[in-house]
Amino acid sequence: MTIQTETGVPAQDLTYSKTRGLVANLSAFMKQRKMGLNDFIQKLSTNSYACKHPEVQSILNLTPPQDAELMNSNPSPPPSPSQQINLGPSSNPTAKPSDFDFLKVIGKGSFGKVLLARHRSDEKFYAVKVLQKKAILKKKEEKHIMSERNVLLKNVKHPFLVGLHYSFQTADKLYFVLDYINGGELFYHLQRERCFLEPRARFYAAEIASALGYLHSLNIVYRDLKPENILLDSQGHIILTDFGLCKENIEPNGTTSTFCGTPEYLAPEVLHKQPYDRTVDWWCLGAVLYEMLYGLPPFYSRNTAEMYDNILKKPLQLKPNISNAARHLLEGLLQKDRTKRLGFTDDFTEIKNHMFFSPINWDDLNAKKLTPPFNPNVTGPNDLRHFDPEFTDEPVPNSIGCSPDSALVTASITEAAEAFLGFSYAPAMDSYL
Repeated sequence: MTIQTETGVPAQDLTYSKTRGLVANLSAFMKQRKMGLNDFIQKLSTNSYACKHPEVQSILNLTPPQDAELMNSNPSPPPSPSQQINLGPSSNPTAKPSDFDFLKVIGKGSFGKVLLARHRSDEKFYAVKVLQKKAILKKKEEKHIMSERNVLLKNVKHPFLVGLHYSFQTADKLYFVLDYINGGELFYHLQRERCFLEPRARFYAAEIASALGYLHSLNIVYRDLKPENILLDSQGHIILTDFGLCKENIEPNGTTSTFCGTPEYLAPEVLHKQPYDRTVDWWCLGAVLYEMLYGLPPFYSRNTAEMYDNILKKPLQLKPNISNAARHLLEGLLQKDRTKRLGFTDDFTEIKNHMFFSPINWDDLNAKKLTPPFNPNVTGPNDLRHFDPEFTDEPVPNSIGCSPDSALVTASITEAAEAFLGFSYAPAMDSYL
């Protein structure tokens, strides 16, 4: 099959210099997008050329209190061991790290790691997200972590959202015991295949939209949709994960104004520091669908200031190799004026009823009765072929599976005791054992 470039020219017709340029563009894109927004903004703020751009200056000049925590250039020092957090009474007092054999590192983030773990009593496999309290407190991210936990508690009934089995804590760490999903990130598969054919992109977009619609029905705005946060399960169905940037209690007509997200997918109203609503998720769905069809996000540029300018001002350009229905949907989702964006009036119902999704039976989709267009073909829980070797080659830290001694637990009861109060969670025992 001939691989099409972003310009629609067959790859074999590219000159050497054009090929080098394309590879450099993709490499820069993949490297940049792995950065968190906080790290990205810090890097951007040191780039004198980029900072001269008026839109970037506006973004960097964040003044609301909720934005100040993102841009705090003088974070408070990390708590000393004597200031470790007591999470309060645990609703699952028997859970402890030594319940698990931690087998492999399968992901990393700003505050810790995600590990493949096998429970020693039931021998089931889980993804255990282990977060360092010191790192969370240093960056003042307690609210985001507790928000993630709160959202996970509400996700247990949706087929395309990762499930939380239970959570617990030690004096220095937080533990999320999650569904183990080993079909790989959508980003991983996009890297390998460059782009997807339209039926495959439609299937994924439909499952993503279903998950977002469910979150919106709970008055939750997701805010950080991107291919790295979209996993495939062992059968090839979508699983949305990482709820750290979710915003709770957003009523149908409610708005928020926190500057957060991932640069390539920031909606114009977020860049403008205007109040935004749940339609920000539909913009992100449009950006992900565009990327699935074309290989890069819709307004991408290696120059970040130019990319922001593109998002704010550049008209959407759609090449002719997609259907009219796909074109119409992208134009509706990537509408810069959120009040004219598809989904503004009737949210998920507008997306579901769009002609692009006319081949989708939504009841069958939610019941997982539709055959996924791609099967990851994993042989079992130990099949890690779809995880980045950057993670799986890393040794599992000995401290992950250790509980602190009683002296450290006693020392952890300090003025910061309520930072993660109520984090522990356990459903009825028979629901996960």
